[in-house]
Amino acid sequence: MAQHFDLGKQGEKVALLYLLNKGYIIHEKNWRHGKIEIDLIAEKDERIVFVEVKTRSTDYFGEPEEAVDRDKEKQLINGAQIFADQHALEEEIRFDIISIVLNAEQVRVNHIEDAFMDTGTI
Repeated sequence: MAQHFDLGKQGEKVALLYLLNKGYIIHEKNWRHGKIEIDLIAEKDERIVFVEVKTRSTDYFGEPEEAVDRDKEKQLINGAQIFADQHALEEEIRFDIISIVLNAEQVRVNHIEDAFMDTGTI
């Protein structure tokens, strides 16, 4: 298995534990619909939170969250729309990024709430 894949999975575990410790309810892990994947779907304060987790071993080339480009945002928004339709969601939604730097020396978590907005409607 590729090392970057292992790192990503470790980062998703860190993010999951982080959210649980902050009082979030986790509804889905690695939710998929076709080619769309949402790392975590959680709930807190009557709001559904769609979470993209980005993990890197170093910030030498920039912060992990910088890898979430407009195309990835569109994919997450589309996935959220499908999930909302499938589950007849009435709660408010939010898109977060959990950025993790994970290596032998450190585990650094940066939770970016409302990382981007849906420009359409859900």
